[in-house]
Amino acid sequence: MKFAVALCLVAACAWGQEGTGAFPAILEQDPSLPTHTVYRPQDLSKVKGKLPIIAWGNGACVNNGLSHRNFLMEIASHGYVAIAIGPPIALPAQGKGAPNGGDGKQGAPKGDAKQGAPKGDGKQAAAGPATKSSQLLDAINWALAENSRKGSPYNGKLDASKIAVMGMSCGGIQAYAVATDPRVKLVGIFNSGILPAPSGPGTPAMEDVRKDQLDKLHSPIFYVTGDKTDIAYENGMDDFKRITKVPAIHTFKDGVSHGGTYSQPNGGDFARVAVAMLNWQLKGEKSESKMFLSANCGLCQEAGWHVETKGYK
Repeated sequence: MKFAVALCLVAACAWGQEGTGAFPAILEQDPSLPTHTVYRPQDLSKVKGKLPIIAWGNGACVNNGLSHRNFLMEIASHGYVAIAIGPPIALPAQGKGAPNGGDGKQGAPKGDAKQGAPKGDGKQAAAGPATKSSQLLDAINWALAENSRKGSPYNGKLDASKIAVMGMSCGGIQAYAVATDPRVKLVGIFNSGILPAPSGPGTPAMEDVRKDQLDKLHSPIFYVTGDKTDIAYENGMDDFKRITKVPAIHTFKDGVSHGGTYSQPNGGDFARVAVAMLNWQLKGEKSESKMFLSANCGLCQEAGWHVETKGYK
């Protein structure tokens, strides 16, 4: 799986999900960025306008770009380039600890009582060593370089002014860590929140991000979590309540725990919510804001969903 063509074939045949958007998506490991996995529309020539860029951090900070593949394929199919930390590593059949399968919840390895820590002795999962938030910046830097490089399939096709950093659980902490980068225009925190105290021995993979990071945010931020059974729910809600300087939205769904909906077909509800937010914030599609704003917001009318906002008129 070292070559993009081979990966495209695997993605289409073995996983069979290209997303529901207007641009069927593929995933690939680009030779110039072997440490990551790129999700994008198959035919870039069919996309009108420039593609926003998303850098994604995985649950449990696993070093595997396939750990949220259904979710990221769905986003890419709506006209985005999403770059996940980690090379694409195919693990055993779903249900045996594979990143996007397992127990029917999120495929990243099960955590202990502290969000994002792999089950057991806290050591990193078999997919590889713990990853770092700097790899999100590596993804952004690569995308911008490719956008400027003559001969690149991305040359002139990416929007350098529309960049989001997002992540799940431990990956959400990574997104927080780089959210102060001036190039970032949107932050997405999924099943995550800053721990009230520095990471302990049970969370060796997590970076030491403190609550004061919230005061340094300069761009809108949104949260998508499970209900109160989600081990990161309270941390995420506390973060949301503390934010005062940027617009923020917090959403969660009853009946969904820390595993989210990432492994469901096309990423499930979490992908649908993410696409709406991205379309609104990065593509200027104001109609998508109706899903989140006002007491009669679209998501508010759906069974089980809860929405809170601040900083929006």
